[in-house]
Amino acid sequence: MLKQENTQLSSKERYIATRNVTLVGALGNILMTIFKLIFGIYGQSQALIADGLHSLSDLISDSVVLVAAKYSSLDADADHPYGHGRFETLATVIIGALLILVAAGMLIDAGRRLLEPELLWHPTGITLIIVALSILLKEALYQYTIYIAKQVRSQILRANAWHHRSDAISSVIVFVGIAGSLVGIHWLDAVAAIGVSFMIAQIGWSLGWGAVRDLVDTGLDKNQVNQIKKIIKSVDGVQTLHELRTRKMGADALVDVHIMVNPRISVSEGHQIGEMVRTRLTHEIEDVTDVLVHIDPEDDRNSNSNLNLPLRHEIISRLQTCWQSLEASHAIEQFTLHYLSGKVTVDIYLPLSIAPELKEAQTLSQRFKDLGASQPDIHLINVYYR
Repeated sequence: MLKQENTQLSSKERYIATRNVTLVGALGNILMTIFKLIFGIYGQSQALIADGLHSLSDLISDSVVLVAAKYSSLDADADHPYGHGRFETLATVIIGALLILVAAGMLIDAGRRLLEPELLWHPTGITLIIVALSILLKEALYQYTIYIAKQVRSQILRANAWHHRSDAISSVIVFVGIAGSLVGIHWLDAVAAIGVSFMIAQIGWSLGWGAVRDLVDTGLDKNQVNQIKKIIKSVDGVQTLHELRTRKMGADALVDVHIMVNPRISVSEGHQIGEMVRTRLTHEIEDVTDVLVHIDPEDDRNSNSNLNLPLRHEIISRLQTCWQSLEASHAIEQFTLHYLSGKVTVDIYLPLSIAPELKEAQTLSQRFKDLGASQPDIHLINVYYR
């Protein structure tokens, strides 16, 4: 049984659901391919044969879907650390290309028959019955497949659903073409085949191009990006955000973002804010499954000046050399460094017992600051007693 719509399914559950609906569609396509091709030839309808080839392409796409669903459901591994979702996207490209090739073949054949009227076929009444059954069956398969596609958030199932819908619509065009041919408009059957070919080509292009955009890491649409920004900004502690990047990985959306927080908070609080951003995005936006949050203490988009600053060990070593004449330097309990605006602010913490009187504490603090003032990378030294 499928979970509630907003609950993310496991890879195994998505695969089972995709496999089952695709097998049902494959069975329907086998039946439709056989009946359309047999009765298309027997009933002398070029449009019905073209529709049978369309159903055959549906059957091939079902096979592609089954293979892609199996591999895309595999867990991440050393070679595919982001998972195997791109197999699904690649399969969608294949289905789109297949549709375009089928459409091209149908268009060439129907065009040739229109240019040579003696090649036109003359359909019989039995073909109308087959087409009517095809319309009902393919529309039912579309409704079933698109429902499951929404439940499991599968791009390739949506593509296959529209493959079913395109077959149903093409069958409507075929129905009109055969009916017209039966009443004396003999070229209408071939024209219907051409109409079907253009429609199939358009659907193939739409599906294939959308999947190609995902393969080259095209970002999410504007509405989704705005929703992501709104959720991030709503998290307590987030001052602003920048460098928001999104992309698709099969059915999943991946998000990278830099958020700016108060530079004086602890590492653990900054981590907590980042985790809250990640959790809210994955819970409130169904497609988002992974979020990488970079914590910034300041806006670093236009400056890399902090990269030239020395790290903790060097700074503390230099300060301790400056302060070696101060006996109190051996009592320092903690150093906290703040890398901001191309300079380092140093907070040092001393026990209150070192300077129990206020004036004594002020004098000692000033000596620490004066001796450390010669360091070029240090903006300020703050002394705290506890």
